[in-house]
Amino acid sequence: MFPWNLFPFNKDMKNKLQHINPEEIDKYIKDIMGNVMSSQSGLGSIIPQDLMNSRSQPTQQANSLNATAFETHDTVFVRIPIKDEAMLKELRIYHTANQLLIEHIPEQDNKHSITLPAIVKKKGSSAKYKDGVLEIKLIKSYDVQYSQIDVTEQ
Repeated sequence: MFPWNLFPFNKDMKNKLQHINPEEIDKYIKDIMGNVMSSQSGLGSIIPQDLMNSRSQPTQQANSLNATAFETHDTVFVRIPIKDEAMLKELRIYHTANQLLIEHIPEQDNKHSITLPAIVKKKGSSAKYKDGVLEIKLIKSYDVQYSQIDVTEQ
């Protein structure tokens, strides 16, 4: 039989877990991450807070448009509120497999990128403007291409 009395979670563990301070845990993890990052070659200047800030930049740029992106079973929709219909003449929309690129809105030299929630196809996209909202419809791609890699002995 398994020696359950040697298992690390005993009766006193519940009491210990209830008295843990979340701020102390957060500080401990940041200290550990800082030590790990500084011990890696060339990564001493990066701290975990910097990593979090760099990850949130594209979201802030997309939010300047107040754009919302969501997916259904077959499509990805991006909705962007546009007050002035005259801006549609200068607007340029491009997309890659996972990003939507929007140029010339609200100013001529502005560029925005929105990360899509799913991979989309190259063809079949459409955009419609109605009631002050530009709705971009992209078709989801289910073609996940796998390539097998053979392992050889040397």
